[in-house]
Formats: sequence, structure tokens, C-alpha cells
Amino acid sequence: MTAGLLIAFAAVLAGAFIQGASGMGFALIVVPVLALVHPEAIPGALLFLMLPLNAYVAWREREGIDRTGAGWITVGRFAGTFAGLGILLVLSTYWLNQFVGISTLLAVLASVLAPSFTPGKKAFIATGLVTGITETATGIGGPPLALVYQHAPVATLRSTVALCFLVGEVISLLVLGISGALKWSHLSYAVLCLPALLLGMGLSSLVHHRLDQRRLRIGVLIFATVSGLAVMLT
Repeated sequence: MTAGLLIAFAAVLAGAFIQGASGMGFALIVVPVLALVHPEAIPGALLFLMLPLNAYVAWREREGIDRTGAGWITVGRFAGTFAGLGILLVLSTYWLNQFVGISTLLAVLASVLAPSFTPGKKAFIATGLVTGITETATGIGGPPLALVYQHAPVATLRSTVALCFLVGEVISLLVLGISGALKWSHLSYAVLCLPALLLGMGLSSLVHHRLDQRRLRIGVLIFATVSGLAVMLT
């Protein structure tokens, strides 16, 4: 097993644990790491890995799902997918890394500076649009969703974000597959990382109701900032 694969395993395990516990963090942790060690795995392998993770979280806390908000987010998400595909097809590996790094840093900044607000239909659609663009192009889509639900109960945030991710990932995978941007190597890489994902999911189920959400969120944002800068400088 190569050092790069071991690093990817560690990132997938940590990301699955943190997102399973807090509702966000998987892509913020895994995408910058994959961009450094296996850039060819982005975004297909990441999207495949997130399917079981988000299906599990959405089912575990299904009673907290905001179905109305999730519906409007999905409308925007569908439209944003095609813009994200255009970015993915046009950019070279270098510029895609720059886009990954900048997207990560902007997501962190937005997470820190966002004011308190009560989201409505327009906010949900706009969130879905931005998520569709960034997740299809880079695999990162969590921060806009976490922001729009940042003042909701924790169970609502985790379950609704997971459901939106799940629907959006299916859309992105279908569009990427039709366009020819999805490869069998993406699926095989995801299968290779599946044990690390399952372990992280299992660990999150033991502690998700006891973690200090504020400290965990700060840790995710610090790691994402460092990783985003590292991707841009490579």
C-alpha cells in the first residue's frame, strides 16, 4: 500500500467520522487531500463515497429532515450541476486545483462570517445552485448547506444536509456519467476506500450525540484552511 493511499484512507476515515457526527466536513477534509495525493479521483470517487455516508446519516436522523427546504435546495442543485460540469471539463489539473483551493477557502470564510438569518425559498434555491456548481466541479458542497441550516437544531442540520447531498450526488453522478467525465477508476478507488469510510461512519454513531459541536466545527475549518492553501501552492 502506497503512502498516498494511506493518507487518503486517513482523510476518508476522519471525514466520515466528522460529517457523521456534525453534519459537515467530509469534502472539506477529503477533497484537498485527494487533490494532493490522487487528483484524478476528484470528483467521481468522492461522490461515490458520499452516497453511503449521507444515506446513513439521513436515515439515522430522518425525523429531523426539513422536507420543504430540501425540496427547494434540490431545484437549485439541479441547475447548478451543469455549470459545475462546465468548469470541470474546461479547467486543467493545475487550474482545477486552484479552483479547489479557492472554493475551500471561500467556504471557510463564509462559514465564519455568515450572520444569523431565517432562510426562505430564495435562500434555499440559491444555496442549491451554489452547491451544485461547487460539488459537481470539486466535490465540495457542504458549507453552503451548513450555512443555511446553521441555526437549526443539530439533528435537522445533519439529516437535511445529508438528504440534500444524497439527491445532489446522484444528479452529479448521472450528469458526469452522461458527459463521459465519470470513469470506472473513480468507482474502483471509492471501493478501495470503503473500509475507511465504514469505520468512520461507525465511530460517528458512537459519539454524534455527545460531541462539542463548536470545537469540532472550529477544527474542521482550521484543517480546511491549511489544506486549501496547500493545494493552491502545489
